[in-house]
Amino acid sequence: MQLFEKIPNNVNLSQNKQLVRALEKWQPNYLKWWKESGPDDFQDDWIYLRTAITVEPSGWAQFDYVKMPDYRWGIFLTPPVPNRTIGYGDQSEQPVWQEVPGEHRNALRRIIVTQGDTEPASVEQQRMLSNTAPSMYDCRNLFQVNVEEGRHLWAMVYLLHCYFGRDGREEAEELLERRSGDADKPRILNTFNEPISDWLSFFMFTMFTDRDGKYQLLALSRSAFDPLSRTTKFMLTEEAHHMFVGETGVGRVVKRACELMKADKNEDARSQGGIDLVTLQKYINYWYSSSLDLFGGEISSNAADYFASGLKGRDREETYDDHIALVGVYPIDVMENGRLVRREVPMRNAMNEILRDEYVKDNERGLARWNKVIQEQGVDFELKLPNRNFNRTMGIYACFCFSPDGAPITKEQFEARRGEWLPTEGDRTHVRSLMLPVLEPGRMANWIAPPLRGINGQPIEFEYLRRV
Repeated sequence: MQLFEKIPNNVNLSQNKQLVRALEKWQPNYLKWWKESGPDDFQDDWIYLRTAITVEPSGWAQFDYVKMPDYRWGIFLTPPVPNRTIGYGDQSEQPVWQEVPGEHRNALRRIIVTQGDTEPASVEQQRMLSNTAPSMYDCRNLFQVNVEEGRHLWAMVYLLHCYFGRDGREEAEELLERRSGDADKPRILNTFNEPISDWLSFFMFTMFTDRDGKYQLLALSRSAFDPLSRTTKFMLTEEAHHMFVGETGVGRVVKRACELMKADKNEDARSQGGIDLVTLQKYINYWYSSSLDLFGGEISSNAADYFASGLKGRDREETYDDHIALVGVYPIDVMENGRLVRREVPMRNAMNEILRDEYVKDNERGLARWNKVIQEQGVDFELKLPNRNFNRTMGIYACFCFSPDGAPITKEQFEARRGEWLPTEGDRTHVRSLMLPVLEPGRMANWIAPPLRGINGQPIEFEYLRRV
């Protein structure tokens, strides 16, 4: 472990002088990007953050005050598994690759660049949120998510520089040139060009979109390209906190909505300065459906090729009996003559949908926890995930309209009820009106409940930020 080098790492970076020079040339451009596109107005302040110092499961990070531009963004891979073999596809049981096979070079580069592009994109989307943080605790969590997304960018850039030569270096530069929502150079995936101008959207993003990231990383952690597999395994360790921020953040908004409903004679959380449960449901519908698109098409030849080649696997591959997946089928509902019909799709072509199924189940567990909060508050309301075909812009459902319960409807019917199902401008205006900064230790904005506990054993009223 080389923690005190200019670029902390556990990949013996100092032994590869050419690679060190290339990364140290990229580093100033990264810092320029961070100062231009990272969190606004807090760059000179001391933030209580965790920093990765090892890949060991216990004690892998340390907490301390750090100025964000001085954060020790490092390159960390989990230890190699001796004699590891490919666990699926056409090359099942063959040794994993330590170098990029020529026939898979373009596909692997595309996978790494797409993953890498999401990391700075989310930082850009969230740049202005610190100015309206509902608490010092939440502001600190935002910064933790941001610096770790920055470290994940470093992880992908290391792979590009180390294994893809000039092409990789050029791709690494372009990762810093694109900008979320930019008309000329947008980010690659549409969800990462959506503005996140309020904290409810941030919590939804970290709940639903970062959870998609979890499943993409799980699939890549099965990759036959061993450096990619080992890189993404450690990224998953950090990603868990991002989803915690999202799930508990929404849960706290849900709890406060219930409290404000009970305080109002008309059960109107809005009139009490909160976010009502109906609006929360609309935000769930929007961000969940947008995140479903990130898995790609339900029936995909690319997904089949990636599985066959060993580039991307299934979550918990060891639980499947058939690791080749040449003969099996998977049921998928498709539109035929204006109605949904269940068809059997070759297993390999359904790999995106198999991963999406696990994602849906994971989110259902989160919704159950939010609904438990509502029940404990004695409020008669249930939050629901919309059907996976609702409000889709990618895949086999993109050209059709559906209600949140999955029933096919006309475009005119959808537009007539859009305001019932998705956030209106009025909803967004109300939510934005509540976004006023509260940065005194221990205090919370009126629209969100306090967390159950603080970070790293610290009390909720701990001074997580020290302004200069």
